[in-house]
Amino acid sequence: MRRNEEVALLLENIAELLKIKNENPYRIRAYETAAQNIRALEEDIAELAARGKLDEIPGVGQAIAAKIQEYLETGRLQFYEELKREVPIQAVDLLEVPGIGPARAHLLYEKLGITTIQQLLEAAQAHKLCKLPGFGEKLEERIAREAARLMQRTKRLLLGVALPVAEAVVEALRQVPAVREIDPAGSLRRMKETIGDIDILVGSERPQEVVDTFIRLPMVKEVLAVGPTRPSILTREDLQVDLRVVHPDEYGSALLYFTGSKEHNIALRTLVQERGWKLSEYGLFDESGERLASRTEHEIYALLGMDWIPPELRENRGEIQAALAHRLPKLVEQREIRGDLHAHTDWSDGHDSLERMVQAAVARGYEYLVISDHSPSLTVARGLTPERLREQRRLIDELNERYAPFRILQGAEVNIHPDGSLDYPDEVLAELDVVIVSVHSAFDMPSERMTERVVRALSNPHVDILGHPTGRLLNARLPYEIDLDAVLDAAAEYGVAIEVNGQPDRLDLPDIWVQRAIARGIVIACTSDAHSTRQLDNMRWSVATARRGWAEARHVLNTRSHGELVAWLAEHRERRARPLGSRCRTTR
Repeated sequence: MRRNEEVALLLENIAELLKIKNENPYRIRAYETAAQNIRALEEDIAELAARGKLDEIPGVGQAIAAKIQEYLETGRLQFYEELKREVPIQAVDLLEVPGIGPARAHLLYEKLGITTIQQLLEAAQAHKLCKLPGFGEKLEERIAREAARLMQRTKRLLLGVALPVAEAVVEALRQVPAVREIDPAGSLRRMKETIGDIDILVGSERPQEVVDTFIRLPMVKEVLAVGPTRPSILTREDLQVDLRVVHPDEYGSALLYFTGSKEHNIALRTLVQERGWKLSEYGLFDESGERLASRTEHEIYALLGMDWIPPELRENRGEIQAALAHRLPKLVEQREIRGDLHAHTDWSDGHDSLERMVQAAVARGYEYLVISDHSPSLTVARGLTPERLREQRRLIDELNERYAPFRILQGAEVNIHPDGSLDYPDEVLAELDVVIVSVHSAFDMPSERMTERVVRALSNPHVDILGHPTGRLLNARLPYEIDLDAVLDAAAEYGVAIEVNGQPDRLDLPDIWVQRAIARGIVIACTSDAHSTRQLDNMRWSVATARRGWAEARHVLNTRSHGELVAWLAEHRERRARPLGSRCRTTR
């Protein structure tokens, strides 16, 4: 996608802000002239910037060239951000909408009281804008479209929503003969819990063929931009997908650069600069400017004396030092998962029968499945009374005979009451193979009380796993106030495993806390929290989050075989029964 129009609009907005500040007219005119000439360019301004030729554009001096370079490299311009803060305009957020400059934003505020993009969209849909001077029906339609698109783009997408779309695009483009290499990039490749737009990188010597196929994919609702190497589309689900095509010789360096994170890239460039070298999206160059590597990420890392770093770890949390010392973890892989420890059936709030869940688990190659329906106080989920729990046990026994050697373990997701007590009495908990405890109510407790609540629950000797420890729902509910360090200390003391819940809107425990849990010797439970057969595939997101937390197979409870899992549970329960002073922590 050519960025000429984007840069021209930025410079025009700066000019309008300078007018409002009553700045020097010659300075204002310089930005307007530069914008006009950039809009008229035949060549992509980003390509000119890459060759260091911005100041050859008529009207673009060194000062404006430096600002353009900063914006193209970072996506932001500090001067523009500071200018927006200085200008007394209440509707400054509206400047993000193409077609709205400072003068129009000020008019919208003065005439209609509009200060947010949401209000702007509603006013455009109610046809209030076309009545204002300088607007009109066509501009109103454009503003409505751009405001809606901006609101969609600024909403972070769940990993579990974005990645399947990206993979569908990748699979379709793989069939194109001109595509030599292709990967998702950005935070999506790093498997972050939420992402912005979907970015895909392609290596090809014939970019036009790739672009032509991309903009004609069946999933395309609208083509947002077409360029020789950077097209952008909107899918039928209103998700934006941006494609970038590079030469195969530069694919590795481009993939490294566009995968990020920004913090990882900065740390890596610092290491490179210490040698007098240079690293960019175009390759690794020595002090004489000779390109040393660019085709693959592996060769770039190798020339720096480092092991290749898995994308999930590229957050500048010690991965560069570990790669230099050849001490990177061997991250857990989904194929190493032997069973699922958290699944619901239609006995409580699940959609499928117990037997269908078992069949789906068998089809995925698992050795075992823990059925963990809700306890009775969660009435909205039709939690099981002790009597229904025992009835379910009889069915599990029958199915275990029928599906042997596959094994079904009976568990329960037991509510933690506000005082820290559990939703089943100890004699019922003792009958269960696996006890998961979770907070499902009273989320607004002060941190101290919430922490005491969860720690008390963990102290119960029948508890095996703490479920979704922060209670967050991504894009919907913030984590409840809790001292997670204290909770992890208690889990380590009592030998309780910590869940990494694979529901796409949970991914809880968050990755940074997975790393801290592992450092304390805590065992991680990767789970799907499936409420249907299809949701057993949520295990993928759980494993991705565990990988981002530096988890190896040895750290994950359900990489154990059924026999090893049963032995761990038995040893865990036996150890919990010992006097506190006689306990000693064991590791796998």
